[in-house]
Amino acid sequence: MAANLLETYACVPSTERGRGILISGDPKTNAIVYCNGRSVIIRYLDRPLEAVVYGEHAYQATVARFSPNGEWIASADVSGTVRIWGRHNEHVLKNEFRVLSGRIDDLQWSPDCQRIVVSGDGKGKSFVRAFMWDSGSNVGEFDGHSKRVLSCAFKPSRPFRIVTCGEDYLVNFYEGPPFKFKLSQREHSNFANCIRFSPDGSKFISVSSDKKGILYDGKTGEKIGELSSEDSHKGSVYAVSWSPDGKAVLTVSADKTAKVWEIAENGNGKVKKTLNSSASGIEGMLVGCLWQNDHLVTVSLGGIISIYSASDLEKAPLSFSGHMKSVAGLAVFSEGGQKVILSSSYDGVIVRWIQGIGYAGRLERKDNSQIKCFAVVEGQLTTFGFDNKVKRIRLLGDQCGDEEQIDIGTQPKDLNVAHNNPELALLSTDSGVVMLHGSKVLSTLNLGFAVTASAISPDGSEVIVGGQDGKLHIYSVNGNALTEESVLEKHRGAISVIRFSPDASMFASGDLNREAVVWDRTTREVKLKNMLYHTARINCLAWSPDSTMVATGSLDTSVIIYDVNKPASHRITVKGAHLGGVYGLAFNDDHTIVSSGEDACIRLWRLVQQ
Repeated sequence: MAANLLETYACVPSTERGRGILISGDPKTNAIVYCNGRSVIIRYLDRPLEAVVYGEHAYQATVARFSPNGEWIASADVSGTVRIWGRHNEHVLKNEFRVLSGRIDDLQWSPDCQRIVVSGDGKGKSFVRAFMWDSGSNVGEFDGHSKRVLSCAFKPSRPFRIVTCGEDYLVNFYEGPPFKFKLSQREHSNFANCIRFSPDGSKFISVSSDKKGILYDGKTGEKIGELSSEDSHKGSVYAVSWSPDGKAVLTVSADKTAKVWEIAENGNGKVKKTLNSSASGIEGMLVGCLWQNDHLVTVSLGGIISIYSASDLEKAPLSFSGHMKSVAGLAVFSEGGQKVILSSSYDGVIVRWIQGIGYAGRLERKDNSQIKCFAVVEGQLTTFGFDNKVKRIRLLGDQCGDEEQIDIGTQPKDLNVAHNNPELALLSTDSGVVMLHGSKVLSTLNLGFAVTASAISPDGSEVIVGGQDGKLHIYSVNGNALTEESVLEKHRGAISVIRFSPDASMFASGDLNREAVVWDRTTREVKLKNMLYHTARINCLAWSPDSTMVATGSLDTSVIIYDVNKPASHRITVKGAHLGGVYGLAFNDDHTIVSSGEDACIRLWRLVQQ
């Protein structure tokens, strides 16, 4: 058997309060590219289930751009390194250059694909560099800035020019190649956040945290006009993008609006339409934008991507989102004939996905506190968070119904709900376990050893607790008391996860020493041994609904699927399932596995006979 990738639910761009993010696109294929953590993500505006993730950066990636011919991508990271790689056939690396000594904030190709200019932070006075894409040799000297340079642009037509802007409020203009300083404009009174040439190269525009946008002549660098102050932005303007015909621009701002401006021949702009962000609170601040073909793309601080139609601005936008941080919680259930997947990342965001459709909304809870673990049984969501509270919430489609809160008083380790008796829940903390019935605490037990994982049988009659010492303690449940039945010793590391099989005849456990074991529940003997194929600790484990397969996910980025009726060497391995490690696993049906991880993406794998 083999596992084939079926769907990828991509993460959203990493955002940061008070900073714009620069997304870029390839108009020919309607693709956009952005960064999250160490990953660079390519997505298609018309095909939401297709996403390509490039994970070769050693540090957090900051900006990525398609080359003008669409064949190559240059991406940069916080260490000042630029990688140039092929968009197709296995992302072959063309070159890697260490360009600046600090973080790179913006990067642009020349129209002939021969040169690249980058700007950002650096030691000394080197905040901008331009180089040949094949040799890395310098093409010019960039003086004139005294602080971090947030944005740069390459004139798309001859004679070539480069313009830059940054935290010293300056807009600088360079002629070349080889490029040298020509003049400096001091029109802004705050950080200049983004600068862009119009598609024909006749004008360029800079936008700033002083809420203004200024237009300049593309050949000489002289100021020719500005965006009108009537109906202008009320907050910092973070990004700007030109329309393909060069007659309009799109701007986004911290005031939660995007505006489309008509640019007259004389270089002045007036507002044609204001688009409001859908989210409320600071999450709704808009930090990135792109005008590509007929699509207007905006990105909010909370990670919601909205796509408007440029030809019909009255039309409601298409919005989708995802996770920004590591995804550890996964739950799968059926609802009206569709397979629904719920995923939670540690920043408290719970997203709903539908197989074959993708993003289906966020669950809006009363307070989006950080979650350690969650479970869904029969339409009820149970969460255990870092605020020491357990919440039991009714699910009504993509809305949350009534919730009940119970304060446990200590930090969470694990949460399990008895599937056939969903009122019963078992919580484990550092020193013991807590049994809940509905929203009442049945008992709080201090077990006298360091607890690292726990599980409760589907009918709620048996509890297994795993310890720091690698032992499995089995208890029978009588009313609200636990009686220890036996102790199983096989693991050589602290237990990280325990799960009962759906038919309740077996259970599986995994440890920090990369080993997993499947046990027979009645005889308490080892049913499947030698499951030692991971190279790092096991984080998560899942059973198939028919109880014939068990899957393990590990810090070594891979997922391994074992058939419990065959030796462990008959395994299926998915290497590199998630950059940075796999933290969540669930079976959608007997042949489909859902996985999630550190890279904030969720992937569906189909098991096929070969």
